[in-house]
Amino acid sequence: NVMLPLELEGVRQARDQAVALLERVGLGERLRHYPRQLSGGEQQRVALARAFAPRPSILFADEPTGNLDSRTGAHISDLLFELNRERGTTLVLVTHDERLAARCARQLRLEGGRQVAA
Repeated sequence: NVMLPLELEGVRQARDQAVALLERVGLGERLRHYPRQLSGGEQQRVALARAFAPRPSILFADEPTGNLDSRTGAHISDLLFELNRERGTTLVLVTHDERLAARCARQLRLEGGRQVAA
């Protein structure tokens, strides 16, 4: 899953880069597991690795911790912001979690599809 976007871009070291990123998110020992064999938090870490693998200039994250318990969600949000910093990606994050939103450099609040605060 993590290799796919790299392979589509023609990256020669796609496997090595995917493995390194999976190790970075703590899944180096789970490389041969299928998604159904992973916990929700592990699946979310794979999603982060896949999202950051092609080094996007902008990454859109819609409720990245919405289906996780608070402890796992905190770990995933820490990883999200660490990878964001390391990769220099512009992160556009959509969330209902006030604590997660507070970690962002800029916040826009929407109600009924309209911006009510900046």
